[in-house]
Amino acid sequence: MEHVTEGSWESLPVPLHPRVLGALRELGFPYMTPVQSATIPLFMRNKDVAAEAVTGSGKTLAFVIPILEILLRREEKLKKSQVGAIIITPTRELAIQIDEVLSHFTRHFPQFSQILWIGGRNPGEDVERFRQQGGNIIVATPGRLEDMFRRKAEGLDLASCVRSLDVLVLDEADRLLDMGFEASINTILEVLPKQRRTGLFSATQTQEVENLVRAGLRNPVRVSVKEKGVAASSVQKTPSRLENYYMVCKADEKFNQLVHFLRNHKQEKHLVFFSTCACVEYYGKALEALVKGVKIMCIHGKMKYKRNKIFMEFRKLQSGILVCTDVMARGIDIPEVNWVLQYDPPSSASAFVHRCGRTARIGHRGSALVFLLPMEESYINFLAINQKCPLQEMKLQKNTVDLLPKLKSMALADRAVFEKGMKAFVSYVQAYAKHECNLIFRLKALLEVLPC
Repeated sequence: MEHVTEGSWESLPVPLHPRVLGALRELGFPYMTPVQSATIPLFMRNKDVAAEAVTGSGKTLAFVIPILEILLRREEKLKKSQVGAIIITPTRELAIQIDEVLSHFTRHFPQFSQILWIGGRNPGEDVERFRQQGGNIIVATPGRLEDMFRRKAEGLDLASCVRSLDVLVLDEADRLLDMGFEASINTILEVLPKQRRTGLFSATQTQEVENLVRAGLRNPVRVSVKEKGVAASSVQKTPSRLENYYMVCKADEKFNQLVHFLRNHKQEKHLVFFSTCACVEYYGKALEALVKGVKIMCIHGKMKYKRNKIFMEFRKLQSGILVCTDVMARGIDIPEVNWVLQYDPPSSASAFVHRCGRTARIGHRGSALVFLLPMEESYINFLAINQKCPLQEMKLQKNTVDLLPKLKSMALADRAVFEKGMKAFVSYVQAYAKHECNLIFRLKALLEVLPC
């Protein structure tokens, strides 16, 4: 009798297709993560699943594998234009990532066609691609998917195509709602057949997510997966291999500390989070000028057409800096990120956790550092209590160069940089005025590095 190792894919109570197992071996995943071992059997036994799991825990395979297995077990094979599964996710970067993972499997099953529908692309071309190639499995952002249901006059009757739907997945459900997609989701749910399997995956449980569970799932099995070694009473939201640091520095020291840190870690890969799109553009330009010999890229939500290219390029880099907003905070899996740096703490504690979760993913180690003003030290205790997320102090780096005069003169000499700085100032005020009682100290920090 063949020995089956506990935690291996072969140990699942419902056996996986040999070609699915082969694809997993190719990807180098011999064992399941907890969220995978908990949810895959439920899905394959035709249960609706509402899963909450720590970020970076392998949720994508937890729904990609059941989708394939369910479609493989269909009595009637799917025709080209019939949709068997839909995966809805909040951002185009996350959709691209899921589409990539799915393609590792579907190339072993040429009978299934897959299609990616996201913003930043021509919807007319999306319609034509579906008509020519079909789309048994759709990976989409909510706005684009909702739009495609309105394309009947262009030859796409999507409402008819989804009558064959077996599986719906709502990935990063809390973020879907945070980003204002609730109306789009509800519109889509109304069109989809009720006789389907639905999986809802989320890193945090909110009342809005609970409302979505009640609206979209039928008697769901609720799964809450904690990392091994985390006590049942704990609600730890960050990966156990993540080293979390904070640095307290005065307003006129903050930017100098950031540049000094990046100059001393040029061989590593970093995400640097800022609060607004305008801040990303301004600080991105500043870092390009001040941190030489390293690739620096910028990405934010107002980029319409460049985002996909930048995201894919940065993923391939061995080292580099991606200056970004919270558009990159959720679910994004960028290989080998060494440090997540937060120039400001975000206005919500859950956003802090999701930013940190871009490193130390699925067994890897990683580090995160947030820069705080002296008035913000209470944020540390708040995170420890509210998110079960303890932070260690990192002392101020010594012998830093005062770069503020150079930065201001650079901005004054370059009108484009100057204008970006002014936009950053306005956007910063708008972003924090409603949330932060210590706005005046944050403005002081920003004014130190702006040409005004």
